[in-house]
Formats: sequence, structure tokens, C-alpha cells
Amino acid sequence: MKWLTFKASGCKLPPRRCTMALISTVSTRRRPKPLIRYFCYCMNILLLTYQGDIAGSTNSIYYLATGLAAKGHTVVVGARQQSLLYQMLKQTRVIRVPMTFGGKFDVVNMRQIRDAVQKYQIQIINAQSSIDRYTAVFARWLYQLPVKVVHTRRQEPKSMGGMLQTLFYVKGTDKIVVISPQLKQTFIKKGYPEAHLQVIMNGIPPERFTNLQPNKTEALRQQFGLQPGEVVIGCVARRKKQEQLLQALALLNQPNITLLFAGIEPGSLNHIAQQLHLKNRLIYAGIVPADEIMNYYPLFTLCVLPSTMEGFGLTLTEAMGMGVPVIGTRSQGIIDVLDNEKNGLWFDDGNIEELAGKIQQILTDETTRNRLIENGKMAALSTFSINRTIDEYEHFFAALLQN
Repeated sequence: MKWLTFKASGCKLPPRRCTMALISTVSTRRRPKPLIRYFCYCMNILLLTYQGDIAGSTNSIYYLATGLAAKGHTVVVGARQQSLLYQMLKQTRVIRVPMTFGGKFDVVNMRQIRDAVQKYQIQIINAQSSIDRYTAVFARWLYQLPVKVVHTRRQEPKSMGGMLQTLFYVKGTDKIVVISPQLKQTFIKKGYPEAHLQVIMNGIPPERFTNLQPNKTEALRQQFGLQPGEVVIGCVARRKKQEQLLQALALLNQPNITLLFAGIEPGSLNHIAQQLHLKNRLIYAGIVPADEIMNYYPLFTLCVLPSTMEGFGLTLTEAMGMGVPVIGTRSQGIIDVLDNEKNGLWFDDGNIEELAGKIQQILTDETTRNRLIENGKMAALSTFSINRTIDEYEHFFAALLQN
């Protein structure tokens, strides 16, 4: 078996980065016959999302788009011009195309997709959110576009389309990417064929853990009035069952513990704290941009994500990479990130006593704390590296085109 390289017509990349052919010998009765399979590494990819605002999925799409572009592929992103993602991609190698995404049956958007496919000779459309999942399929059918269509799913299906919707998604796509093994099982239970699902987990760029600004962290410490050695429990998430954390603190009855919330509006939990007669200090950082959030993790003694709506526990992975021990709900997405008692701790949703016990365990058991920190860093920097995610997407797309 031997690897050979060929230059593809019209490609501006060096020959080794463009097209590769694997030549193997297949025996026949008369004589060995060469078998050539082509793997194109100069792909033209269109990523679509109607969302693209402050959310973990926006970061994931940004990492994927810029990562594939850095490897020499032509990457086009169709997004709303006013979205955060559109602005984030401004000074990158990624080509931005403004799109409307007015609804599932937005014919204008379907034409925009058609025009992008034709202009940039797109081979693969990867739709990332609900509206564009529909318009991508309809555009291919309506204009008979010679492309592969892939959907990426980050959460359990919420709509009530039933088997008709499942059939539409399966017939309308070549594959569906899910971001965790648990999510794959959820889709299988809902009637999706196992062979139609591909698991590719999210990842984080390693430099995200090193390109820090200690002066900004110190400024935040001063801004929030945090004292040296103060116990701070951080929660980085949109509104996702943070009341469970307040209830656990009420059980612990340790007023010296401070709660710091990033991702929710200031004061949004005050009424719950009052009902619980909570004496702990609550700090609201508000909505924090993705390029600023890493400066918050050094403030945390531990990080808790009490959510049941995660496709992938991105903020837990960020905390782990920053050396912060973590606790998460024993639910889909989170248990794919946390290996219980090894790199993080689980608690069952609604079991407030268990959550309180896990918090106390990290605060008082130094052996557990050190183990979680060490293993958490290792997982964040290797298992959940964005480089691995990009490589898997690249190989997956190339294999899809080969077929």
C-alpha cells in the first residue's frame, strides 16, 4: 500500500494538500490490479446558521470554520449580517455570506444558498440550526444542487414533528452529526437510523487556556470585591436551572461562600434567594463575550453546571482546562464530558442534597480536589481539543465526498 499525491486542476494549494490517492493491490486470477481511491483535501464547504449570537454553539461554529479554513479548505459561512458570528469572522480566512433565514420556507434564503453553492462551487452544506436545516434541504431539492447535505445536532430534538419530521431529516440529508454518544442514543430512540448518525464531539482551542490576561482577572477581582482565599462557586451558563445551586447553598448554610453567575441578567435569581432566606452573596457578571469569559475562571474555587439542556458541556470543559474542579448534572451531554469521580463530579437532576454534598466534598477533600484538577486539565487539552474535532470533521467530509 502506497500514498501518492496529485495536483487537482485549478487548485491553488501545494500538491500534497490537495488530492491524495491510495493505491493498493487487489489480487485477481490473472494479475494484480491497481485500485485507486481519491481523497480530496481541497474541499469547498458551506456552513449555515440562523443563530450565531452569544451561545456555546456560536463558538463551536467559529472554531470549526476557522480551523477548516486554516487547513486550506474553502469555507463559506451563511449567517445573519447582524449576528455575533458574522462579526467574529470578519478578519479571518472564512468567506462570509449574509443570509436572511426568515423561516423554514424562506424562498429568498433558498436562493441565497443556491447562489453561494454555485459561486463557490460548494460540495458540502453543513446546516447547524433549525431553520437552516430546513432551507438547506429545500434548496438542494428545489434547485437540484449537486451537494452533500449534513446536519449538525447539539441538543435533543424539541419539536413535535414526529416520524414525518424524522423522515424529512433522514431523506433530506446524507448524514447527521451529533456531538456526543449520549445524544446519538437519543436520536436512535426517536427513530433515526444508527448508520445515518456520526458522532463528532466539540472541542476547544488549546491556546484558549494560555492566551489569558491576568490583569483583567485582577480587575474583575477588584470590581467584584473578592478577597484572597474567598470561596467562589462559578456558574457560566444562560438561564439553566441555576436555582438548584441556590437551593444547595441554602442546605449547606455557609454564608461565606460567594456565587458568581456569568450569562444571566443581573438580579434574575434574587427572588429565589429571598424565598430561601439565602445569606450568601450573589454576583451577576451579566452576558459575558466569549473572548472575555476565560478571564473569569481563575476567580472560581469550583464551577457548577446544573443544566439538563446541554448537547456538550463546553463551559465545564473550559473550567477543567483552567484547573477548576467541576460539578455537573448527570444528564445528556454533561456525562459525555465528565467521567464521574475522575475529572468531575455528577449529581442527579433535582437531588439538591447530593449537589450540596458534592460541593462540600470538593471544598473539604483535598485529594478529590487535586485529582479532579489534574484529570480535568488532561481531558480538556487532549480529549476535547478542537484540533481533534477539526480533523474528525475533515476526514468525515472527505469520506462523504468519496462515497
